[in-house]
Amino acid sequence: MKLKLVLMIIPLLSLIAFLIFFPYKSIIAFTYEDKDEILAFLPIKNEDTFRIKYTHSIHLSDVVETYSASEKEITLKELSYKDFAVGMPSNAEGDEVFEVKNGTYYITNMNRHFPYIDLRLGQVRADHRMIYKDHTYTLSNFIKPGTWIRISPQKISYWEQLKGVNISEQ
Repeated sequence: MKLKLVLMIIPLLSLIAFLIFFPYKSIIAFTYEDKDEILAFLPIKNEDTFRIKYTHSIHLSDVVETYSASEKEITLKELSYKDFAVGMPSNAEGDEVFEVKNGTYYITNMNRHFPYIDLRLGQVRADHRMIYKDHTYTLSNFIKPGTWIRISPQKISYWEQLKGVNISEQ
């Protein structure tokens, strides 16, 4: 009888552990640049687009970068900015398209792939924001300004979700 009970409990506990610790949820993770510790995350569906918006430190106008995320990489799709000056591209490359609409410069049809993006979260002017599905999340509300972060697509488990800061729930 005891052996039968043990033989039933072990698979049940294994199933529960699997469900709690198996990485299944796709996210955009914000980690320290040199550690795998998740500071915050945003649940995202595979191939969905998101934007990173910030204020350029020299021209003090907004720059918007549009990305898509897959399981293993982030792809830069579009870049828009208002000031054509220091630090901004002056033309498109390859199959990309450079155009001006209503005083805003756009580079579209981009297809630049990255395993991650390293970023120093602005302390003074940058005001880095993540835009996903018409919601804007100010990153300095979740991560200390000045922190060097890595933005990457990951999958996390239910357990990791409990430990991290889901910025969409704030």
